Amino acid sequence: MLAWEQKIAELFHRVRMDHIKRKILVFSLLATLIPSLSMGSLFYMYAKRFITEKVAQKLGDVTAQDAREFDLWLKERLYEARVYASSYVVSENLDKITRAGSDPETKAPALYRLNDYLKSVGEKFVDYEELVVVGTDGHTVATSAERISPLGLPADWKKRARSDSPIMTEAFRDKVKNKVVMLLAVPIRSLGGRFLGALVVKLNFHTVEEVLGRSPLGKTGQSYLMARDGTLIAGPRLNPSEITKVKHPFDAVHSADSNAALLEYVDFHGEKVVGVYHRMSQLGWGVVAQIGKNEIYSEIMQIRILTVLICLGLLLVIGLAAYILGLTIVRPIDRLTHGAAKVAEGDLEVKLPVIGRGEIGFLTEAFNNMVAGLYKGQVELATINGELMEKNKELQLVSITDSLTGLFNRKHFMEVLAGEVARYRRNGRPFAVMMIDTDHFKKYNDTYGHQTGDALLKKIGAIFRKCIRDVDYASRYGGDEFLILLTEVEKARALEVAERIRHLVAAEALSKADRVAVTISIGVAAFPEDGDSPEAIIASADGALYHAKHKGRNRVVLASRELRQDTGVAK
Repeated sequence: MLAWEQKIAELFHRVRMDHIKRKILVFSLLATLIPSLSMGSLFYMYAKRFITEKVAQKLGDVTAQDAREFDLWLKERLYEARVYASSYVVSENLDKITRAGSDPETKAPALYRLNDYLKSVGEKFVDYEELVVVGTDGHTVATSAERISPLGLPADWKKRARSDSPIMTEAFRDKVKNKVVMLLAVPIRSLGGRFLGALVVKLNFHTVEEVLGRSPLGKTGQSYLMARDGTLIAGPRLNPSEITKVKHPFDAVHSADSNAALLEYVDFHGEKVVGVYHRMSQLGWGVVAQIGKNEIYSEIMQIRILTVLICLGLLLVIGLAAYILGLTIVRPIDRLTHGAAKVAEGDLEVKLPVIGRGEIGFLTEAFNNMVAGLYKGQVELATINGELMEKNKELQLVSITDSLTGLFNRKHFMEVLAGEVARYRRNGRPFAVMMIDTDHFKKYNDTYGHQTGDALLKKIGAIFRKCIRDVDYASRYGGDEFLILLTEVEKARALEVAERIRHLVAAEALSKADRVAVTISIGVAAFPEDGDSPEAIIASADGALYHAKHKGRNRVVLASRELRQDTGVAK
């Protein structure tokens, strides 16, 4: 006997490994344990990397989407401010108020109309906390609020206003309203182009918080809007006392001139989280999306536990295999192999015979249960897919429909209008747009209540659908205002349709107990003679509607060059 063999035999004797069965068992266990642990560790490492990259991508997508939503929200508010600042009511009355030599009898009515207009605009939109008209000296001329509060415009606001540059301030806490707001200002000019002052809109962040709250970030995920210095501006789960008073920890680690990658840190609540920062170019603000670290890596912990369980199961199976004949283990494994191959080929009606009560029998029974579950899941999935297709159709219809009147909503109408403009440029087919407003609707609401007012709007919408063709589009523009698009219709034909609608509304018993006559005013504009873009044609129809209101209501007015010049609407 060789010396090394003797030493090995003595070692085996000391550890009680003289019997061959024990040697086979230990060999089997080591042959199973070493590769299992190695592969499990490698799989765990790759799984962690994959989950980390997946979370980083998800957070990056969320921050980018939230940033786009905020930029779009800000652009919409700026567009609205420019529209209101260019309104004939604002420019004409501000000119009367600030014009040198104007007598008090002229200024007082103009100031009243200006204040009333600002209040009416502020009541329509939840994003507006206050609308203020300031003169060239920076003093407040008119406001939608009950009392005047300091604005805090930048020192160069007048210079930027004269150059038609939008003025946007950093977010701050309004002490009067105890809300976080920002200021957005645009210039006001007379019809002749003379600089009269600025329209200042004090915006809250209610809509922004709703957008941040819709971010799909799991149970512990949150999104925040941050200022340049890391101060929190808005967030769905923020305590009001934290806004503008707490700095996000991300500020200490993110790059000042580029978006940061996924980083781990402790947030201001003391929780361990991972987050991604996305900087916005327009204001220099940023969006942070974060998720709790425990929530993210809980899947990895499950993988670790599953790996250990699999290793233990393999050790048990291999240990038993060392004590039983190869035939008793090969046949059940062969049956499982063939069954798995059939399942891989798509045959889910496989059912293997369960022989014995050992691990192989358990695996066979589990395999049968898994195949049965897959078959049942396949049937249920087909049913769910059918139901989902129906729900998607319903959801698409709801997304383009106004919930109150059943007409198309404003967003869908604008898409259709843009398509009509493109179709005209291809085929030269004209169309007309009607802007419709219910006369004295606010008084009607105040008299009979909002529910009765809503019922009135439904009836008016039903009349619109009855009066137009299937190829035309009627939509609710906002409040008691409606837009109707008449395809391939000249202005004269559009006037006939508008008069028919107006007469039918006046003739119908729409009022409360028929005690108040309900009428509408309509402005009609034709494309392209009254505007060569969706915004221009709507502005022309709106200007004609304004003249219909001004002339006594319950009438139809056609847009014309003179009306556009009078209201300051450019083609």
